[in-house]
Amino acid sequence: MQRARGSSRRRLRSRARCRAAAPLTAATAVTGVTAATAATAVAAAAEASADNPGGGGAVEGAAGGGTAGGLAEDAAAGNFMRHSNIMVDVGKWPIFTLLSPQEIASIRKACVFGTSANEAIYITHNDEVFAFGLNCSNCLGTGDNQSTIVPKKLEALCGKKISSLSYGSGPHVVLCTEDGEVYAWGHNGYSQLGNGATNQGITPVQVCTNLLIKRVVEVACGSHHSMALSADGDLYAWGYNNCGQVGSGSTANQPTPRRVSNCLQGKMVVAIACGQTSSMAVVNNGEVYGWGYNGNGQLGLGNNGNQLTPCRVAALHGVCILQIVCGYAHTLALSDEGVLYAWGANTYGQLGTGNKSNQLSPVQIMMEKEREENSEKNAFVLLDSYNEMVVEIAACHSAHISAARTQSGQVYMWGQCRGQSVVLPHLTHFSCTDDVFACFATPAVMWRLLSVEHEEFLTVAESLRREFDSPETSDLKFRVEGKYIHVHKAVLKIRCEHFRTMFQSYWNEDMKEVLEIDQFSYPVYRAFLEYLYTDCVDLPPEDAIGLLDLATSYCENRLKKLCQHIIKRGITVENAFSLLSAAVRYDAEDLEEFCFKFCVNHLTDVTQTTAFWQMDGPLLKEFIAKASKCGAFRN
Repeated sequence: MQRARGSSRRRLRSRARCRAAAPLTAATAVTGVTAATAATAVAAAAEASADNPGGGGAVEGAAGGGTAGGLAEDAAAGNFMRHSNIMVDVGKWPIFTLLSPQEIASIRKACVFGTSANEAIYITHNDEVFAFGLNCSNCLGTGDNQSTIVPKKLEALCGKKISSLSYGSGPHVVLCTEDGEVYAWGHNGYSQLGNGATNQGITPVQVCTNLLIKRVVEVACGSHHSMALSADGDLYAWGYNNCGQVGSGSTANQPTPRRVSNCLQGKMVVAIACGQTSSMAVVNNGEVYGWGYNGNGQLGLGNNGNQLTPCRVAALHGVCILQIVCGYAHTLALSDEGVLYAWGANTYGQLGTGNKSNQLSPVQIMMEKEREENSEKNAFVLLDSYNEMVVEIAACHSAHISAARTQSGQVYMWGQCRGQSVVLPHLTHFSCTDDVFACFATPAVMWRLLSVEHEEFLTVAESLRREFDSPETSDLKFRVEGKYIHVHKAVLKIRCEHFRTMFQSYWNEDMKEVLEIDQFSYPVYRAFLEYLYTDCVDLPPEDAIGLLDLATSYCENRLKKLCQHIIKRGITVENAFSLLSAAVRYDAEDLEEFCFKFCVNHLTDVTQTTAFWQMDGPLLKEFIAKASKCGAFRN
């Protein structure tokens, strides 16, 4: 295996930092855990034996797996970019399209999980907890087995300040609070809820055995087993144990939390991650331990034999690991020098080695940076290749995909990306690893408990929307029907050819601070100007006719189509002939045909409206003639 980059002196400093971090508690050292759900049956067959059940995942607000002591110090020293609190649009996950804008705005943390990404749980700014979705195995914790597209409040968790959340493939869900309490619910066929029974948990119930006296700071779930890490570095595991994933030294299932000891005895664990039926842990000196199923080499021990107790990954000797995450059957680890290591299954190229061969021991993965050499040919070639410092790694049990973010903010992905095998880290246009899973993972689950707490930041589009009709920043006013609308010349010139032409130095309008508009009504003209800032139109069908007139006059074809769409949605028996007249007047052929068909289909009713008898004579004659050809008057 290749050793980490850098001189011997640099590696010595690396080890010194790890040793210096030893007094840190797990609570201060850990910044995250990995997120995941069950993999599909097809994927299971690809990389695991028939008796190796599907996977789970651990989720927390930062990177998957966990981060050992020393990351905060490195960040302060400028060696690492801190895990940025990037605002991620939860709307990228399809299930959240079920929520209203108000509900979306209330979300502080969220997690999408399930074998088809059909379940979700979210926490509001008021620390209320809601769940909605398919509800397989009662995994929503709502007290029944009914699916719901309307979020239901989980009263038992409201106000608990959830800090870490994890789920398995049943699925079952385990979480811990800032007070160190652990709650679990959902599938329990292997006692993965830790309550000593095997009946499903329909509501969140506190896990008490051996944990009441501990303050748990992190939880992680495999397929059907669970782990909990305490603030003092003790690790507990329970549930399914067919491959030794509980670390008890046997293959008997563990019905309640049991402390994992053996090689971890006397060591302080600071980060944990679970594979399908395997477990990984990082201790505070940067050493990595693995146990459980190892058929694909996911424990990194140089062989593919299962381990019933924790075993140190010897190939990483001399390397201080800060973060570890588990994929479906592979593992990623990040060192304090920003070097990425990978091992395990590689059927889809998820290790990023450039091939599809499994790796039984850790190998170093390079982030290759591409630069444009010939813009005229629009061709991209490798100009220089070097290993960029990685600051975050991501993997998810339900998919065979990997992602990483570098110090410069670039996000790479590889593995099974929407069914395509990408065998080398591919540079994306994303700004965070979460987007990789929203857009390319199958299913589109979240790999961590997503936090939407962020600093005040507005996108360009949001900033433009906010500044529409703002007297503080505008440099131009329109007066329509005695009312003012405040705008910005630059925006109008960029967005509209009509204004680009108007605001020329030889036009009088270019010198004016107030422009009078008398051709259109105030609602119509305001809606037009707002459209230039927002790309949206919000008008009733009757006013949309006036906006259609404006769009025709200003040659705004896209706006014209939007107006026609609004009019179509608002057509009724009472206004059908008025809308038909407007469509003819403004040469909107598609709308004209739509209104005509509506009138013919509702001929008896529309001919009794006032609008029908007020229609212009020539237009009325044309309508009657055209309707006759369609057979409207046969009866």
